[in-house]
This record gives sequence, structure tokens and C-alpha cells, in this order.
Amino acid sequence: MTTTPAVECRNLTHRYGDFTAVDDVTLEVHAGETLGLLGPNGAGKTSVVRVLTTLTPVQQGEVRIFGLDARRDTMDIRHNLGYVPQQLSIESALTGRQNVDLFARLYDVPRRQRRARVDEALAAMQLLDVAENLAGTYSGGMVRRLELAQALVNRPSLLILDEPTVGLDPIARDGVWSQVADMQEEYGMTVLLTTHYMEEADALCDRVALMHHGVLQAVGSPHDLKSALSSDASPDPTLEDVFRHYAGSDLTEDAAKRGLNEIRSSRRAARRAS
Repeated sequence: MTTTPAVECRNLTHRYGDFTAVDDVTLEVHAGETLGLLGPNGAGKTSVVRVLTTLTPVQQGEVRIFGLDARRDTMDIRHNLGYVPQQLSIESALTGRQNVDLFARLYDVPRRQRRARVDEALAAMQLLDVAENLAGTYSGGMVRRLELAQALVNRPSLLILDEPTVGLDPIARDGVWSQVADMQEEYGMTVLLTTHYMEEADALCDRVALMHHGVLQAVGSPHDLKSALSSDASPDPTLEDVFRHYAGSDLTEDAAKRGLNEIRSSRRAARRAS
């Protein structure tokens, strides 16, 4: 019996004018697994995520989410998705409960189920006791957990997380991942995440997919990718070594090319989450 993949990308290509952000990417995400999409800034990760979440239309190639065509079945796909974007997405002037309830309405959770679903999502993220507090009073870790509650209120089959722990301290990061793991175990969700924390990807992901210059460079379990890089000179490579192997010197060049506006934006986002 064949299980339908959670995500199927076939020859996915996406361009912005003359710039090719995603170049002929073919990738499957197995149902129930956690897959990390890794790569330096500008690798094409966010472009892939935007196509998978149907925020950006498929230009070239084929994308299916649980067998649904991303060109034709966008609304059905969205009902199967939970999405936590990189930038903060809460309304600070609303309470925690009101933020999650807003997403329940956006996801068309039936009215008679809405209250219970909102309570369930808040409880899963251990936020029920502060649900009536304004979200603007929450700590950075609580804000990220609130965003997860928003994404989980429709009980998604696929949870997509774009840099979900950026700007958080290690304790808050561990708290977020602990809650995600609990929800994944309970509901059998598939999780696709992007992160720049290699130790996070190594510990959390069943497989990782490394992108560079829009091209998929390698896919495999962290263990297999590290083993393939092992040598007498480097007998115990880390996932960061694998990352650097495929990104090469462009990591330094990428940092140099990041404009002042992007640096300021990243710092503002980190301050808002702290």
C-alpha cells in the first residue's frame, strides 16, 4: 500500500524577473516525518515555502500537497496547512485567545467547534492560563508558542515553520520544539522547517534538504550526510560541516552582501521576539 507523500515537488522553478530563485527542485516530504530545509540566505528556501503554502503561485513544475494540486486546489491545501512565518504574525493589541480565535475563523473552523479548538491549541502550547492577557505582554518564547497555537488550531496535516526560533534564547527554543514534538506525536503531523541553527536541525529532523543558489544540493538523514563527509582528516563531521561543504565560501560572501536594511530588519525582529 502506497502512502501519498505530504509534499511532492517536481522540477519546481521560480523566477523573479531574470533571477532564478528556485532552480528545477525535485523533493518529496514523507507523511509524518520532520524535514529541515537548510541553506544560506538567498538559497531559495523562503521561495519554496511560499509556493508550498500557496502564497506564491507555481510558475513552472508541479507541486502537490497530500496529492492536491497547488495550482488548482489552493483552498483545500490551505485547510491542511499550519504555517508559522519568519516575521512575527500576532496582533499585540489582542489577547492570546483573540489571536487564536482569529485564525480559527480564517481557517473556517466550524463555529460549534471553535471554542474547543481554540482552548485545545492554547492548552497544547501551555498558554491557557494567560489566554486573556494581551499578546503584547507576552515574552518572546510565549509569542512563538502563540503563533504555533494559531497554526495548530485547524489541526493541520502539514506544519510549515520558517525560522520559528529566531531571536529566542536556548530555553525558549527548547520549549517551542518540545511543544511541536508533543503535537506531532499526538496527531501524526508532518513538519517542514527552515532554520539556521544546525544543532536544531541535527536533533529534530528525520532528513534535511540542503539548498544553495536555488539548487537542491543534497537530501538525506543528518547521520547519512555526516557519514558521507567523514574522512581521516575529519573523522567526526558535524551538520554545520556538511552545510559549509555545500555552501562553500559563499557563506562569507553572503554575509558581506547582506544590505544594511536586512541587518536592521533582522535585529528589529529579534528585539520584538525577546
